Amino acid sequence: MIGRTAFSRRAVLLAAAAAPVAVACTPTPPPAPPPDPLAELVRAALSDAALAAAAGAPETAAARTEHATRLQAEVDRATPRVPGSSAPPTTSAPVAPPAGASRESLVPALQAAQKQAADLVASVEAHRVGLVASVAAGCASLLEALS
Repeated sequence: MIGRTAFSRRAVLLAAAAAPVAVACTPTPPPAPPPDPLAELVRAALSDAALAAAAGAPETAAARTEHATRLQAEVDRATPRVPGSSAPPTTSAPVAPPAGASRESLVPALQAAQKQAADLVASVEAHRVGLVASVAAGCASLLEALS
């Protein structure tokens, strides 16, 4: 029978059995990584640096800028790159200094940053503990210098 267009039962069963395999083999994009816990420390450091610069504390501004730089480097290192992208992702953005900045307003900001980093030490991966603890200690030192 040359003009036969009907499918055999065997062909239909084979097609039905192969369909889930074809769907299962379709690549799915990987899920987006969770936000890096150090990204919030980067934002706090940049904000503190802007506040310190506006308050006339250049040493504090330089130290907090260095904290932001080191933390951002770790965030960029740990963040998986998207295929086809040449530049590492970055989460830092310039921060405008607040109006009416003073040394008195810098103290609670540094205290909050110290607590934030100290709280994070217990939950970060072992290879990040030194960096986060150094940021907490650096904030404590900056507070002492401001006193």
